[in-house]
Amino acid sequence: MTPRSLVPGLIAEGEAAESFLGIVISRQLRELTWMSPHVVDVEATEVVTCSRDRVVAAMQELAADCHLLFTHNVEWERGKIGGRADGVRYHSHYLVPVVSLGDTDAWLLADPGVWAKLEGSDLSRLPARPRDVARIADPGEVLAATVPRRGKPLRDYFQYIGRNIDLGVLAQVPAYADWVAETRNALKGLGYL
Repeated sequence: MTPRSLVPGLIAEGEAAESFLGIVISRQLRELTWMSPHVVDVEATEVVTCSRDRVVAAMQELAADCHLLFTHNVEWERGKIGGRADGVRYHSHYLVPVVSLGDTDAWLLADPGVWAKLEGSDLSRLPARPRDVARIADPGEVLAATVPRRGKPLRDYFQYIGRNIDLGVLAQVPAYADWVAETRNALKGLGYL
């Protein structure tokens, strides 16, 4: 059976989204398509980092090469995107499904186990339950307090967390679970599931 390609795209607002979410998106898509009736080759997430005023242009750029687009905490320009009740939106020019990730900053803090593997991490401010990350008022502050003090910038840890975070633990965060459900619906609509 010939593999069916799946190229995800991400419109990101910053380094955390680009480094962490790009990896998590590809990992989650591989897990979702594992039970597909097709052999699915999930490729690396193509990422465009942009400001809010460039969202539509970034979507058009990615839609030319990607099967499914994800947006990170972006407000939509009225008339450019059409919504559906299941949360999946379609870019009107290319009819590529677009799924919003919403505010994802706290997702990095959902799995204390991944931080415990980094010697010198301070786990004291991480919530006891993954779903409680949504209650963190300032995820950036908690993240800065959690990372090991090795003189490395905070962004240096984003890829490590993206590659190693337990997706099962992350799925206990309600916003993440909602995103996975919307992504599953988009994959069904595209015939991958």
